[in-house]
Amino acid sequence: MAGPKALVAGNWKMNGLTAELKEVRLLADMLKGVRLGCDVMVCPPATLIRPVVQLLGSSSIKVGGQNCHAAASGAFTGDISAEMLEDAGCSAVIVGHSERRARHCETDAIVRAKAEAARRAGLAAIICIGETLEQRESGRTLEVVSGQLAGSLPPGFGSADTVIAYEPVWAIGTGRTPTPGQVEEVHRQIRRDLIEMAGEEQGSAIRVLYGGSVKPDNAEELLGCDNVDGALVGGASLKAADFIGIIKAYA
Repeated sequence: MAGPKALVAGNWKMNGLTAELKEVRLLADMLKGVRLGCDVMVCPPATLIRPVVQLLGSSSIKVGGQNCHAAASGAFTGDISAEMLEDAGCSAVIVGHSERRARHCETDAIVRAKAEAARRAGLAAIICIGETLEQRESGRTLEVVSGQLAGSLPPGFGSADTVIAYEPVWAIGTGRTPTPGQVEEVHRQIRRDLIEMAGEEQGSAIRVLYGGSVKPDNAEELLGCDNVDGALVGGASLKAADFIGIIKAYA
């Protein structure tokens, strides 16, 4: 059975001023008329979401947010709701990125509430999970990943509103990457868990992305692993030429 269509999503994190819109324009130009075997998404900082949406126009490139609050509105100074992201033109939002789990103390329950908020607003939730170096070295990787997955997925999740991104914390922004065997082992476990929780049809259709120091020179190897349905790309998504080099793994 063929797997789900791949997705390559670029997470700009807290990077990007108006001048960087030229990279989005270049990306759109480079992909114009190109038939790809994957969907493409960019997740710019909140200040650039609307300009990016306007710039892309009728392009097939989708736009996502990097985080959302669980509530639809209220006295939450500085936060952004999923409804606001949808109103700005987003079709998805990243929730539970390891940087937020670690630095903003986000628990699985908080991540699950945000994923529920995304669905409420009509957005797909890109739910991030992954182990630390200490957890990997102590042999707890599969236990940690399965636990985060079970705790972060909202009831009734399915392929239409859920994407999973496996990002080993020790590989994010470090230049270190797991071996293809390590990636396949974790993705195989995630797929098993999804099928057990959602059933064969939905569990097999949910996209499971790999993230963590994905670059043009390792993209083909990593994205060719079994049960890997695309990538969540960090720093390499900031430059159109680098991002294209990863997207071409599906050309």
